[in-house]
Amino acid sequence: MRIRHSVLGFMAAVVAVGGCGGGSHDSRSHDSASGAARTVDVEMHDIGYAPATVPVRAGETVKFVFHNKGQIVHDAFLGDEAAQADHEKEMRAASSGDMNMHGGADAIKVEPGKTGELTHTFKAGEALVIGCHEAGHYQAGMKLPVTVG
Repeated sequence: MRIRHSVLGFMAAVVAVGGCGGGSHDSRSHDSASGAARTVDVEMHDIGYAPATVPVRAGETVKFVFHNKGQIVHDAFLGDEAAQADHEKEMRAASSGDMNMHGGADAIKVEPGKTGELTHTFKAGEALVIGCHEAGHYQAGMKLPVTVG
């Protein structure tokens, strides 16, 4: 009987702790590796991101975790509209066999079924977008505005 109560107590604790961790779309964490104060999950679909926009605070460090739910490769590039235009030109200039133009801390490529991460600390006044620059995606609207408030 004593073992049974211990097992039941342990299981109740597991259920209570598990319920607090939930699968929320925008979860908070203190990621010591990146210094991120918040983690935002972003789904990549063939041709779009979910959620449609992400609000952040000035000074906030956010880790974006991209989940490619689509059937094709997607990328995520974080920058203002001028940087998006520059990145688009770089991607177009790349030879068809060299799609590794994703250098720097603000760009990643994510294969179908895989995940990737970008971490950024936002400054007041920034007007940033996350865009996919695989052929034709950005023009088709694969953009995720990040609103700094």
